[in-house]
Amino acid sequence: NSIGFIWDLLEHAWNTNFGQLCAFKGQSGHCNVSRNDERNKSLGKWVSTQRVSYKKNALSSDRIQQLNSIGFIWDRRDLS
Repeated sequence: NSIGFIWDLLEHAWNTNFGQLCAFKGQSGHCNVSRNDERNKSLGKWVSTQRVSYKKNALSSDRIQQLNSIGFIWDRRDLS
């Protein structure tokens, strides 16, 4: 731990992506990252994966809460 060893790579990756989404929202004012955005292609795929996981009830309540706390839109149809 003292040398920065990462014990759970999936958790670390999720937290890293969440941090990137928070930064994106800070710049753009929303969490709707397009998969077609060349500068944020990886983040756009991650956002899409979160929506799919949510629909399949495969996302933990902690992660749902974190995403809700930044105004995440779960259904793209609600964006219009």
